[in-house]
Amino acid sequence: MMLVIYIFVTIATFCVMEGITWLTHKYVMHGFLWYLHEDHHQKGNGFFEKNDAFFLIFAVPSWLCIMLGLQHYNYFTAAIGFGIALYGMAYFLVHEVIIHQRFKWFTRSNNKYIKAIRWAHKMHHKHLGKEEGESFGMLIVAKKYWNKVRKDEQLQQVQHNTIIPSQQQ
Repeated sequence: MMLVIYIFVTIATFCVMEGITWLTHKYVMHGFLWYLHEDHHQKGNGFFEKNDAFFLIFAVPSWLCIMLGLQHYNYFTAAIGFGIALYGMAYFLVHEVIIHQRFKWFTRSNNKYIKAIRWAHKMHHKHLGKEEGESFGMLIVAKKYWNKVRKDEQLQQVQHNTIIPSQQQ
C-alpha cells in the first residue's frame, strides 16, 4: 500500500511542477533572474545558454530529496524528488528536443499536441523583452493554441481539396 502512496506522490509532484514552472518562468525568469533567461529569448552564438543554469536550480532540490530521502528511509521525500526529476526529463524532452530542437531527434511531427505546444512557445518567444510575455507553462497548452492548430489544419484541408484538376497528375 505504501508503494502506491509513493507512486501517487511522485505523480502529484510531477503535476504540481507545471504550476511551479509557470510561476518560476513568469516571476523569476522574467523577473529578477532575467539576466540568466534573456539569452534564451535573444539567441546568441553557441550551443549553451546562461538559461541552462535553471537546470541546476531545479535539479539540486530533486537530487537532494532523492539522496536524503533514500539515505534516511524517508520515501515520501524521495518520491517528491523523483516527481521533480521526472518533470525535468519531460521538460528536457519537450522544451529542448521537441520545441527548440537543440537535439535533432523528433524534427517532424503531425501530432496536434506537439503543434499546440510549439505554437504556444512561439507566441512566448515573440516577446524579446521580459515584459508582456504569454504562455509561461510547458505541458498544459491554452485553448487558444489548440484552436489555432485546428484552424490551421482546416485551412490546409481546404487548400488541399481545392487543387485544380489539371494540377493533379
